Amino acid sequence: MNSDAALPVIPETITVHIGAPSERGENITLSFPDYIKNVASGEIYPTWPEASLRANIYAQISFALNRVYTEFYRAMGYDFDITSSTSIDQSFVKDREIFENISRIVDEIFNDYIVRRGFVEPLFARYCNGTTSTCNGLSQWGTVTLAEQGLGPYDILTFYYGDDIDLVLDAPVEPVTESLPPVPLSYGSVGNAVRNVQMRLNRISANYPAIPKIYPADGFFGASTSDAVRQFQRAFNLNVDGIVGKATWYKIIYVYNAIKKLNEVVSEGLTYEEVEKTFSDTLTMGDTGNLVEIIQYFLLTISEFSPNIPSVERNGIYDEETARAVRAFQEQWGLDPTGDVDLKTWELLYDVYIADLSSLPQSIFDNIAKPFPGINLSPGSRGDDVRYLQEYINVIAGEYPEITPPEVSGSFDEATENAVIQIQRAFGLPETGVVDVSTWETIASLYDTIVGGYYRNPTQFPGYDIDSAG
Repeated sequence: MNSDAALPVIPETITVHIGAPSERGENITLSFPDYIKNVASGEIYPTWPEASLRANIYAQISFALNRVYTEFYRAMGYDFDITSSTSIDQSFVKDREIFENISRIVDEIFNDYIVRRGFVEPLFARYCNGTTSTCNGLSQWGTVTLAEQGLGPYDILTFYYGDDIDLVLDAPVEPVTESLPPVPLSYGSVGNAVRNVQMRLNRISANYPAIPKIYPADGFFGASTSDAVRQFQRAFNLNVDGIVGKATWYKIIYVYNAIKKLNEVVSEGLTYEEVEKTFSDTLTMGDTGNLVEIIQYFLLTISEFSPNIPSVERNGIYDEETARAVRAFQEQWGLDPTGDVDLKTWELLYDVYIADLSSLPQSIFDNIAKPFPGINLSPGSRGDDVRYLQEYINVIAGEYPEITPPEVSGSFDEATENAVIQIQRAFGLPETGVVDVSTWETIASLYDTIVGGYYRNPTQFPGYDIDSAG
């Protein structure tokens, strides 16, 4: 539900800081093509062969996009995308004269950039002039020699950056805002931003083993994600609250970029799997799946406490009935009654759901299973909800021999996963090993039936062979 940049786009504008990052200086915001025209008009000569000019401009575009995409400076707390300091960035001079042929080339290719094959991030296409300075990147004067030998722009680029690079052509141009989610991420949050935090922390943990792995990185902010966030905050001297606010969000980005070397010519690289979006930014009419079913479960529970919220069928389909209940919820809690579930609506649905359950006397649940905890439970989850799950499974296992009881530890281990899969197999649910709404409800219903002393229906298969001689 939270959005976070997946594939790079060309920013409509870019903000340049005049001077070194820590120096006081003006910030200038201008269109991305105008920025590249300014840089190119200062870095290279308009009289160079066109293949040389194009190769250099591709490098300049990719360099700048890498700074924007990885939020290199914003992750350090700055309010700009790149600087004019030639020792670390590219040459930019306010009101510089722009050469006509360079302007024409930039207009043609400003939304093309270099990537390492199989990776997502724009290549940090480092370069130097090749005479007074050299580097492990492109030589500006060297491109002239190669162009004069008949090499085209791509061949020139592969000469310096390797044969495993590609050009991304005609990338979309969009407004680019900071990736920080509009609402801090905490227990119960769901979405792409949560998944990105999980995947980044998992990679960081390879270098900082005190940070526990989060498995699976499924976009559900549960106990294991909270534990990993807290350990990260301890390691980097942040406020240890288990919540991903601005400081924690950008520190995660900064450390992740550094470990992956995303701001270097040779980097570990971002794969498509690492940045793919698995959640819709907003759930609306026609959507289906587990998140829709969770929303319906929330609404069903809340409707028991709030008569103005109509009841819904928990079918996993975002139908008109669901949209009507969402609108009623939004009206009652002061949100724009769109009928769609965006981030703010999701967060409030979860908070109200948990608050309603917490208002009940806990003695109610002495002999019946607790309601769905609000997020899926999966391998790596920890806490009281997992402990209750294991207790319920052990009671069920006493009646169904094909289910192997796990230890009641509060940790969703392999034994718990296997038991969940056994229950899912026995009762016709998808064998995922993840306790979603449907699996939790099945387990809760079985537990309630057994603890309540009710017998199965005469035609219901008990899950084990019946001994006719018994």
